[in-house]
Amino acid sequence: MSNSNQQQEQINIELDEKIAEGIYSNLAIINHSSSEFVLDFVSIMPGIPKAKVKSRIVLTPQHAKRLLKAIGENIHRFEQAHGEIKDSEQPPIPLNFGPAGQA
Repeated sequence: MSNSNQQQEQINIELDEKIAEGIYSNLAIINHSSSEFVLDFVSIMPGIPKAKVKSRIVLTPQHAKRLLKAIGENIHRFEQAHGEIKDSEQPPIPLNFGPAGQA
């Protein structure tokens, strides 16, 4: 590949300080329609009955599938380096989003 082609294919990605801090999430809620996947990331704290969505990511179905593949590949590499990730059983979390339907 020539040097000019390499320069055209590079993407310059900026990461500002606030975003670089990240957001802690211990629950992800995934919904979809025919045209998009919506990932809501929530932080639930023990003993606190209310939690807020901390971040929402909206993806096309194609990007959602690429994300699934990329996460799978990264988990595989992580487990190769650090051992199997143990999946602990979590108690069911009652979810209450938005107003309840009324007749």
